[in-house]
Amino acid sequence: MIYKDFASFLLLECGRTDTSITIKKTVMIKLQIVGNLGKDCIVKEVNGKNVINFSVAHTERFKDSQGNQKERTTWVECAYWTDRTAVAAYLKKGQMVYAEGSPEAEGYMNKDNQAAATLRMRVQNVQLLGSKNEGGQNNPAPSSSGNTQMSNTNKSMEISEPADDLPF
Repeated sequence: MIYKDFASFLLLECGRTDTSITIKKTVMIKLQIVGNLGKDCIVKEVNGKNVINFSVAHTERFKDSQGNQKERTTWVECAYWTDRTAVAAYLKKGQMVYAEGSPEAEGYMNKDNQAAATLRMRVQNVQLLGSKNEGGQNNPAPSSSGNTQMSNTNKSMEISEPADDLPF
């Protein structure tokens, strides 16, 4: 028997003849980026909800076919809708972050009348990486999940909340 789609296959193979049942199709696209903030974040309130806006630049270095060193930088405009805005104090220009969420791309014509695109992400998780203050010491900073992180430029170590004094 030839089935017109996967939903029909499931229904008929399970002995159902009522094909008016619909199966919800879920599509998940996830974007993960590690990069540096291009400017300090901006916290806004929109319709009673807080949003932290920031931009992340990821630079990829590679050699072309002639062996020349090349660089390609991808910018992602991020919107983090959250009630936990304490992380905003640490989202400063140059800060290295890891962010993940749902991507969205929008095309437009730039000032030279050439096709261009903007990559945006609705952030679900953001973590601070590799922060150094002016004294060259590691700077502890919270992640969006509420844990504190201490890190240097290559490693990230999570420090969880202190445990209760319970014996079990």
